[in-house]
Amino acid sequence: MEDLNRVLEKYEPVIGLEIHAQLNTKSKAYCNDINEFGAVPNTNVGPVSLGHPGTLPVFNENTLKYAVRLGLACKSQITRDMHFDRKNYFYADLPKGYQITQDKTPICRGGEILIKGDDGNEKSIELTRIHMEEDSGKSIHDIDPFDTLIDLNRAGVPLVEIVTEPVLKSANEAYNYLTEVRKLVRYLDICDGNMEEGSMRCDVNISIMPRGSKEFGQRVEVKNMNSIRNVAKAIEFEIIRHAELIEKGEPILQETRNFDASTNSTVGMRKKEDAHDYRYFPEPDLTPLHVSQEYIQAQKDSLPPLPNDLFKKYQKDLKLSEYDATNLTDSKGIALYFEELIKETKNYKAAANWMMGSIKSYLNQNALEIEDFPIQPETIAQLISIIDSEQISNSVATQKVFPLLLKNPKQDPLNIAKENNWITQNDSGALEDIIATIFKENPAETERFKNGEKKLTGFFMGKIMQATKGAANPKTTAQAINKVIQNF
Repeated sequence: MEDLNRVLEKYEPVIGLEIHAQLNTKSKAYCNDINEFGAVPNTNVGPVSLGHPGTLPVFNENTLKYAVRLGLACKSQITRDMHFDRKNYFYADLPKGYQITQDKTPICRGGEILIKGDDGNEKSIELTRIHMEEDSGKSIHDIDPFDTLIDLNRAGVPLVEIVTEPVLKSANEAYNYLTEVRKLVRYLDICDGNMEEGSMRCDVNISIMPRGSKEFGQRVEVKNMNSIRNVAKAIEFEIIRHAELIEKGEPILQETRNFDASTNSTVGMRKKEDAHDYRYFPEPDLTPLHVSQEYIQAQKDSLPPLPNDLFKKYQKDLKLSEYDATNLTDSKGIALYFEELIKETKNYKAAANWMMGSIKSYLNQNALEIEDFPIQPETIAQLISIIDSEQISNSVATQKVFPLLLKNPKQDPLNIAKENNWITQNDSGALEDIIATIFKENPAETERFKNGEKKLTGFFMGKIMQATKGAANPKTTAQAINKVIQNF
């Protein structure tokens, strides 16, 4: 880290990211082969995805639907008329010898994703484009010590590639950007975002230049990163490597490098190709597409609440902390449950505390998702209401009523409290009698308390709660303690 800080005093990183997100359609992009992770190698294949002569692709409309939804969420311009292109290269896991993609007419142009920048403020990461394409197969190098194995199940799976402008300035900003993209595709239900399974992958384009310079340095691409943290580590390594080469007077090669997670370093793979190396030309077997304004509007109308919009709503409108807003929007399921909850209660802070406290704890302990949570939002709102009206204490609600609701979610929280005599005792006279009895039973502690040892307040509160089965109102109890001790 010290070396990195020293380099950053002198050099400014210039970083652009390319994210490939596999779309969770049921079938592949141009044929009806199953799109499914984890199947036996080379079983989700067919004549089209294997590139057999004479076979023709058929476009999967859900690919277009998901790409348009992503573009709208990113405020991109949707291309109304487009065609597909062939990107030609020869590799063992690309059966056809070319990839169907979009070169000249990407489905989306421009747009932005908002992140927290290095200065702590909101930063717009401008997008160059989003385009549709198909995935290649997978080369496996770590099973056989002598041979590379090929699994073609992934060949033809639909992708969107999200390309940023070179506006990211640090590993931290790249980390934040990837986190936001993953959150966004999950909210849109177009990709599961699991980098460890390869359904979301990231390539980094990085260079450095002297601070104050306007001329970019030589760009290098880094591939093969299966986690957001590894992307950040690769960027930090490359920044230092570039600076060391510059200061030694050695050239930085235009190349594609591979990230090695075991050493947190990168190694050269091959010379970086330019666009002309791929010999792009229009795909002759797919007709051009026209996207109507009505189709675009229909997709826009069906968009779910988006994480950034909800984050701002929770901070500005509901006056929740940044911490609460971040945690509530981290998962679409949690956010949607919270949205239903705040329709039933105006105590937004209490609602957030229940989400981040008892509810999330229950989910984590039982390895469940919020969709499996048995208690409806309106029941949690009722629980908040009877706490606010001081009919039960917060501790009774969380430790006693909530566990019973988990067993029988259709019960009414207030009825549970009444049936178990957990309704808060506000009768000061009855409380004073209980407190006087406790003082008599604990003469030594009572004398010390009377002499000003205030830390014993907790001791007596515990005894009172035990005697009232947790039903004593803490505020009324504190007042009663002070009154009884003065006359004791």
